[in-house]
Amino acid sequence: MDAATLGGLLDDVAAGRLSPAEAATRLARLPWADLGHARIDHHRALRQGLPEAVYGPGKAVEHVVEIVGELLTHGTGPVLVTRTDEKQATAALTTHPGGAQHGRTLVWRARPAGERTERVIVAAAGTADLTVADECAATLAAYGFAPERLTDVGVAGLHRLLAHVDDLAAADAVVVVAGMEGALPSVVAGLTAAPVVAVPTSVGYGASLEGVTALLAMMAACAPGIVVVGIDNGYGAACAVARVFGGVRRRDA
Repeated sequence: MDAATLGGLLDDVAAGRLSPAEAATRLARLPWADLGHARIDHHRALRQGLPEAVYGPGKAVEHVVEIVGELLTHGTGPVLVTRTDEKQATAALTTHPGGAQHGRTLVWRARPAGERTERVIVAAAGTADLTVADECAATLAAYGFAPERLTDVGVAGLHRLLAHVDDLAAADAVVVVAGMEGALPSVVAGLTAAPVVAVPTSVGYGASLEGVTALLAMMAACAPGIVVVGIDNGYGAACAVARVFGGVRRRDA
């Protein structure tokens, strides 16, 4: 349930297209629906501007399928499942046709491509960072953005990034995905006035400590104003960008 849907529901009651009893039944599912194994937060888009997503790891296949069904039937806006395994993805897409798979991310009811006009760049330091960058790009696309991709532009070959200085300067937001020593966000933030969201990844050798080194380096960056999300959290980075630009509410308001 988002602001536009709630407003439409009230309009339908006022115009006689929907009975008060039916409206009450629909509203009874707010703010959440109890499935026994999960409580689905249908109220989230109304509160936060972004609907609830499903985190795949640790969930039984049948639970993923049921949660997606609840979101599709009684929710509004895009439905996302992140970090799916093969069994979860196959079952969810078979049971609920119309979804699309982007790596390990599943999306139903994506916003129209390019609906949002903000220019967002997703830059990955290395090819090994692509799974996290892909999750970020898939989430942004689900919310109507048309993310531009820069791949393999890490600081070990800085000239590769400098070839895109004009693109960075023209961006409205940049997500930087990097492992190893996590230096790339500082460089990017020195080249653009746009908000920079840094995503440390678990990519790297022993001293990288599975992403902890990159995380701490990004949090201690000398470029001011960088926002840092958790290790490998491409989904969270995309949501941070969407929040900066008003989530889904800006368009629906």
